[in-house]
Formats: sequence, C-alpha cells, structure tokens
Amino acid sequence: MQAEQAPSSLWSDIKASISGTEQDFTEGKIGRAILLLSIPMVLEMGMESIFAVVDIFFVNKLGADAVATVGITESLVTLVYAIAIGLSMSTTAIVSRRIGEKDRDGAARSAVQAIIVAIAFSIPISLTGIFFAPELLSLMGAEQNIIENMSGYTAVLIGGNFVIMLLFVINAIFRGAGDAAISMKVLTLANGINIILDPILIFGWWIFPELGVTGAAVATTIGRGIGVIYQFYLLRGKTSRIRIIKEHLTLQFDIMLRLIRISIGGIFQWLIATSSWVILVWIMAKFGSVVVAGYTIAIRILVFSILPSWGMSNAAATLVGQNLGAGKPDRAEKSTWITAFINMAFLGTIGIIFINFSEFFVGLLADDPEIIKIGGNCLRIISYGYLAYAFGMIIIQAFNGAGDTFTPTVINFVCFWLVEIPLAYFLAINLGWAEEGVFYTIVIAETLLGIIGIILFKRGKWKLKKV
Repeated sequence: MQAEQAPSSLWSDIKASISGTEQDFTEGKIGRAILLLSIPMVLEMGMESIFAVVDIFFVNKLGADAVATVGITESLVTLVYAIAIGLSMSTTAIVSRRIGEKDRDGAARSAVQAIIVAIAFSIPISLTGIFFAPELLSLMGAEQNIIENMSGYTAVLIGGNFVIMLLFVINAIFRGAGDAAISMKVLTLANGINIILDPILIFGWWIFPELGVTGAAVATTIGRGIGVIYQFYLLRGKTSRIRIIKEHLTLQFDIMLRLIRISIGGIFQWLIATSSWVILVWIMAKFGSVVVAGYTIAIRILVFSILPSWGMSNAAATLVGQNLGAGKPDRAEKSTWITAFINMAFLGTIGIIFINFSEFFVGLLADDPEIIKIGGNCLRIISYGYLAYAFGMIIIQAFNGAGDTFTPTVINFVCFWLVEIPLAYFLAINLGWAEEGVFYTIVIAETLLGIIGIILFKRGKWKLKKV
C-alpha cells in the first residue's frame, strides 16, 4: 500500500506547487519544501528564458545583422538586469525574513518600498535608451548597418526597461513570501502575449506595420508590461501571502535605505558579472557579425537550459531567508546543500546532451552553416563547466537569501574582472585563439566561482547577517 500511495503523494505535491500552497517552509521535510518552491520557480525561469529564444527564432529570419543587433542590445540590457536582479535579491531577503518572523504587514510595507526604488532606478536608464540608442550600439562596436538601421530595437528595449525592473522586483516579492506559483503565472501570461505579437509586429501580419527587428522589442515590452499590470492586480487581491492595502502606500525611508543598502551589494555583484559579458561581446565583435550571431544563439540556448537552475537557486534563497527569520540557521544550510546536489544532477545531464548534440540545438534557431558551426562550438565548450555552474549558482543565491550580498560581489570581482576579462583578451587576441579563447575562459571563470563559493559558504558567517 505504501508503494501505491507514494506516487499519489508526489503528484499532489506537484499540483500544489503549481497551483499555490500555504505551506510554512520553516517546518516539515526540507525535500518537500524544495519541491514545492522549486517547481514553480523552475517553470518561472523557463518562462523568462522563452522571451530570449522566441525573439531569436523570429529575428533569425531577418539575417545575421538583425541577430547581432539583438545580441549586442541584450548585452547592454544585462546592465538593466543587473540592477533589477540586485534589487530582487534585497527584496527577497527582506520579504522572506519578515515572512519567517510571521510579520506579513512588515513584508507588505517592504514590498511597496521595493517597487518605488525600482521605478526610480529605471527612469534615467529609459531616457538614455530613448535618446542615445545609436551611440550605445557604436560604443559596443556594432557594424554601421546596425547603427543606422536597427537602433530602434535598442531604443524600445532599453527605453521600456521599467517593465523589466518591475517584473523582476514584484516577482521577487512573491517568491520571498513563498508564493512562487504566482510569479510563474505572471511570466506565462507575459510570454504568451510575446509569442503572439512577435511574428505579427516583426513581419507585419494582418493590419499591423512591418517593424522588422524593432517589432521584437515592441512585442517583448508589451508582453512584460501586461505581466506587470497583472502583478499589481494580484498584490491588491486577497489570495496572495502579501496583500498591499492603502495603509502600506507610504514612503518609509528606513525600509527604503535598508533595501538600497542590501541592493548595492547585489547590484554591484551583477554589474561585475554582466559587464564582463558585455566586454566579452565587445571582444567577439572584433571577429564579425557571424561570430557574434553564433555566440548570441549559443548563449540563448545556454540561458534557456540554465534558467531552470536559477529557479532552484531562487528556491534556496527563499528557504535560507525564511529559516533564518525563524531562527533555524542549520535548516537553512541543509536546504542549500540538498538543492545544490539536485541542481548538479540536473545540469550535469543537460551538459552531457549539449556536448554531444550542440550543433543540432543551434541549428534549431539558425540556418546559416557558419553560424551553426560557431554557435555549436561555443555551446559544446561552455557545457564542460555545467557541474561547477550547478553548485556555484545555488551557493551564491544562498548568500543573497541571507542578505549577504557582499561576499558574492567579492567572488564575482575576482572571477570575472581579475580572471575572465584579461584571460579572454589574452587567449582571443594575443594568442590568436579568436572566439574559442573566450569560450574556454567562460568555463575557467565559472568553475573558479563555484570552488570559492563553496569554501566561503562552509565558513558560515552568512548565518549571522541581520536584515
């Protein structure tokens, strides 16, 4: 009978994780807590990655310059992601800590301040994107055709960055509260709209104008914008763990300053990591649009495969925050190690598949044989580091969930600025390895990050962090 009941119990947990649950994640079996949080977070990250893959699928039909435009712009937008994710880290840390302390009113007040900070950060970035898109592309080394004819994509995507900011921060509020299923549903809605609008606006179907590569940015921004509207609707409802009411809509500078203080570490952490990716694209651009296009498609596939793992790491961050709030540091640590081993098994399997079938996957998004060759080689080489990535991303997010954003910032500085950037330039330019020098450098830097992260996590100082 027990053998027959186990699948039923597992299936009920899976359904509960997707539909939403009132589970207290500071009590009960850790494995079940990871399952309930991870499944919707994995699906949420999968939904986020679909934005990138869908855009490339349709834009690829416009040629290498269009794909390169997306790749170069996305490398710039990663700076927006750095700020959005940095704010998300502090939001998750503070909201989850308040939830662990059973202070839902404090969690709601913190959520409002996080939204205000996100909007304030997005305004200057929007103005830069709207008025200086061609100059940004020129600084990135884009070819003249891209600068003159395709800067509309950059202007729309960066100009509308506030929807990216809000989407990330408000989903971080839901995740910190343990409402991971809501974040998943928001991104499912946003993705569905993007998938419908992409071909319509890119190719000018029906009564709509043919916007070319700019249409992809418009579709993505509209999809995310509707997702944000849905988020605000849910925050006012009675079904989520955090409900914002009129009394919460005030400026509370003490909470805001605490959010910004923790965010600074998270923002710099991600600025260091993402700016290194920007410089890698700059190095890659020296070898032409075909190389940038192949690299862009390979990275999109990598992101698609690795974002579910970020879902698991976000689950670890929530568990760490809530259990520290509940005064259970040992449970927080055990949750991290269990999640890390699960992620290692998942990404290890994905890595083996990519090593053997890299060009097949790149060929799903590209037609040009040269792009497929370069992209396949990139995906295969980077896949060698998947086991190290698996541990590294969980450990880093555990630090962030505890509110210790400083330690990952130092780790990123060492691995990406002191090692990755100079090594990539040396291998690619000085030794003449071209794009392969960049590919191998990525593996080396990410592996080093995983090793250092494990060593510092085991020291346990993150357990003492107050937020």
